[in-house]
Amino acid sequence: MTLRSAVFVAVCIFAALATCSLALPARSAPKYNTSGGPMAGKLNVHLVAHTHDDVGWLKNPDQYYAGLNNSIQDAKVQFVLDTVMQELELNPDRKFIYVEIYFFSRWWQEQDEDTQKRVKEYVQQGRLEFINGGIVMSDEAATHYVATIDQMTLGHRFLLNTFGVKPRIGWHIDPFGHSNEFASLFAQMSFDGFFFGRIDYQDKDRRLKDKDMEMIWRGSSSLGAASEIFAGVNYNGYNPPDGFCFDQYCGDDSIQDDFRLEDVNVEERVNDFVAACLDQAQHYRTNNIQLTMGSDFQYSNARLWFKNLDKLIHYVNADGRVNVFYSTPSIYLDSLHAANLTWSYKTDDFFPYADGPHAYWTGYFTSRIALKGFERTSSAFLQSCKQLEAVRGHSNLANSEQLNLAVAVLQHHDGVSGTSKQHVAYDYARRVSEGLSECETVINRALGDLTFVSGPSVTEFVQCPLLNVSICAMSETSANFTLVVYNPVGFARAHLPRFPVPFGSYAVYDEKGLVIPSQVVSMPFETQRLRAEILGEEAAAAANYLLVFAVPTTGFGFATYFVNRTSGPNGEDVALETAAVEKIRSAEEFIDTGAESFAPKADVTMENQNVIVTFDGNTGRLKSLTNKISQISSAVTQDFFYYNSSWGTSDDEQASGAYIFRPNRTAVFPVNAAPIGVTVVRGSVFQEVRQVFSNWVTQIVRLYDGDNDVEFEYTIGPIPYDIPEGKEVITRFSSDLASGGTFYTDANGREMQRRDLNYRPTWKLNVTEPVAGNYYPVNSRIHTIDKTNNRQLSILTDRSMGGSSLADGQLELMVHRRLFYDDSRGVGEPLNETGLLGTGLVIRGIMYVTLETAALSPRAVHPSAVLIAHPVAMALAPLSTDVATYVANHVTSWTALDSPLPPNIHLLTFEILPYGPSHLEVLLRLEHFYEVNEDTKYSGPVTLDLSTLFDPSVLTVTSAVEYNLSANQRSSQVSRLQWSHTAVAENKAQEAFFKSIDAGISVTLQPMQIRTFQLSITRV
Repeated sequence: MTLRSAVFVAVCIFAALATCSLALPARSAPKYNTSGGPMAGKLNVHLVAHTHDDVGWLKNPDQYYAGLNNSIQDAKVQFVLDTVMQELELNPDRKFIYVEIYFFSRWWQEQDEDTQKRVKEYVQQGRLEFINGGIVMSDEAATHYVATIDQMTLGHRFLLNTFGVKPRIGWHIDPFGHSNEFASLFAQMSFDGFFFGRIDYQDKDRRLKDKDMEMIWRGSSSLGAASEIFAGVNYNGYNPPDGFCFDQYCGDDSIQDDFRLEDVNVEERVNDFVAACLDQAQHYRTNNIQLTMGSDFQYSNARLWFKNLDKLIHYVNADGRVNVFYSTPSIYLDSLHAANLTWSYKTDDFFPYADGPHAYWTGYFTSRIALKGFERTSSAFLQSCKQLEAVRGHSNLANSEQLNLAVAVLQHHDGVSGTSKQHVAYDYARRVSEGLSECETVINRALGDLTFVSGPSVTEFVQCPLLNVSICAMSETSANFTLVVYNPVGFARAHLPRFPVPFGSYAVYDEKGLVIPSQVVSMPFETQRLRAEILGEEAAAAANYLLVFAVPTTGFGFATYFVNRTSGPNGEDVALETAAVEKIRSAEEFIDTGAESFAPKADVTMENQNVIVTFDGNTGRLKSLTNKISQISSAVTQDFFYYNSSWGTSDDEQASGAYIFRPNRTAVFPVNAAPIGVTVVRGSVFQEVRQVFSNWVTQIVRLYDGDNDVEFEYTIGPIPYDIPEGKEVITRFSSDLASGGTFYTDANGREMQRRDLNYRPTWKLNVTEPVAGNYYPVNSRIHTIDKTNNRQLSILTDRSMGGSSLADGQLELMVHRRLFYDDSRGVGEPLNETGLLGTGLVIRGIMYVTLETAALSPRAVHPSAVLIAHPVAMALAPLSTDVATYVANHVTSWTALDSPLPPNIHLLTFEILPYGPSHLEVLLRLEHFYEVNEDTKYSGPVTLDLSTLFDPSVLTVTSAVEYNLSANQRSSQVSRLQWSHTAVAENKAQEAFFKSIDAGISVTLQPMQIRTFQLSITRV
């Protein structure tokens, strides 16, 4: 430009400015042409405007919503929703998707009537679309299917009752790996598609090369086509193409199209954008691609995004090389469906996830293991709470809603996953704890009402929520007390409570006055230590014994038992049974003198009607298991080890952290290589071997009378801070089973997934981390099989954790982690949890080990998995009268069922529908928990009549309507997109069954099927 022309331009600009009014013009639709949609013969670029709002991560959910604690992260969800709605008003072509219903429902409640009306119009017009629709975008590795279904149902019912909409798309753009079970669950929730952002970098490279980024994913071999869903991997994860992030924190250039000013960049920006689109398109099969235009907590100033997107659409379309428009994942999916292609087929999962050669995200399978255990027990308690609430009625004084929401929030992929900051983990636990208090009141009141013969309840029940550390005020202070045991599953069970008591002799009676076998044992030293940390030395010393007894209960009901202290004429203890105690190498002696001073001993055995457990007399460790009924044995050893964590190396700075598991070598280090401390306790109710591996690792191995499995209760911590790297603690079971490098893990508590060492079914694995790369999530069980000798070794867990089999016949589970370096994946702090004394976290967990033939293992394992995931709820009250008087004035046993459910059917859900037309609307789910062809007896179909399911003296079913899994649409109205894929045709009769709707209220459940019903009931 010459000097003269530059002066001329400046004068023109000055003149224009001089004549401008300072008043802002009225807001109206922009001048840019943004209308459009897919076009034939063009590359169609679907712009998906979105935000990803973590419900807790670096800040807690309330801080994220309000925009507090911004020194950690500048994120303000309420302003995202405020400004997005304002921008949608300005241009009818604009579209936006929203996912996290926890945040949206909170924002919705704050809006005035005019705003709510306007937002409903956006929804009806398809300009605001709810994707996924759960309370949170849940984790897929550490979540159990029960809590997953609950949180999705809670969100879907809100959307249905608020907007009348039913989400079509699963949208898990941030979770760290993807589970078969989620594909299956989402298909059963009537989703048409499932899009996600993270898959293993090697898998993604192969898929990009082969144009295999989109596929048909079958989640369940048992459910067949009913579990199939279209799945797609987003090209950029969930971020925009490089250079096209228009949020205020991104730093990318806006589109400058004012030719009166300098730095006009329209041509440059259009060229760069078209190049990015063409690059992405070469890896996908149709002329449609999806661009995720947004990221974490973006759009808090939505004007920046939408103004630039308007310009981008206008100028790119004017260029003509590609066709770009505002879109949503639903519109994109419909465009793919219209292409009428045959898609590739996938039946395995997307675990483990790695984003680099030494960065396997398998540490979070175990991170914050205490929180994982708390989540599992809280979810189970919630089921009991909802059942009793439905039977007795909803109360505004105390109800299940707070716990329901708190457990739902905890399913977030930075919640139960253990990948949040410490203060956020505390906040998750606080929310759940407050909800538990509400549900304790619900259960206590319900059981009080149900047990009293007439009128209001006069029995004040209490709970003992700290029984896992043997603390219970009622049993410690009352010589006589009543115990009501509520069983939430649909079939009978026996439970063995363990109550701390101050004396050595008690008698336990049932409702008929018959003595129940019981056993009083001295309290283990590690339990005394935990009690002292929590209560203080003096208070902890008030109870030095544990009272244990077996209490049978019917399904969906309760039984009552009575505990009395027994004493002689002079007040001395008169024990009905004294447990025999043999101190082979006592805990106290072990800690004081060290293991090297112990002399060799003979082997120790525990035996009941079904099992023999043998311990090596020299080492004190497990030596073998024998199944007496099946007449099989295995040499099985068990020990505790730890991996040294990596803090990064000179050539690769990847450390082990909250997300990533990276040991600094493949070798493990024993917690103690020498003989361990052992004490044996024997009695008629149970036997146990108490093992002391070190001053921070102890274990009790129990065998109960009549049981088929062996219980391993471990207490670990504080993990010493004696090496700078940190420790990742495992327990390892090594057997003589010839497993051939194959083992099996469950998917979110349901179907088993085959795992092969150093192998992936759909791509060639380059093994760069031989330990971490072979770890998988274990939500409820892991097993390995010796097919030649027909033996299966199974381990069931009480919470989610990581596990593997790194050698033939071997199973290992990571049970605790303490790390001192951050893994550079965003959380910004090491996983160094502290306990009550600030020295490190102590955790206690339980595993159940079974040796059985491969054919009979499902019968041993599946019912146990259901019972472990759904423990009983217990309520206690002082017994101020004799047993006969109490029985005369109370209902002591009760069930809501007319008869127990079949042994392969689980009462998954029974709860009031808070959004129903009345409180007599109940949501019922029944689950068949065996897989196809898994068992000769229990893998067949089961037919039930809902009209006779319940005891008519308790409630009657007046009508039943079947719904999809998340209960937001009737099964008869479900119509999902059908896709062509490359799999071999299968049994069409089975597929047809799952599409059929049974007449009336007689229902048939096929293997692994969950059926959902909305019942109208009348309470008696």
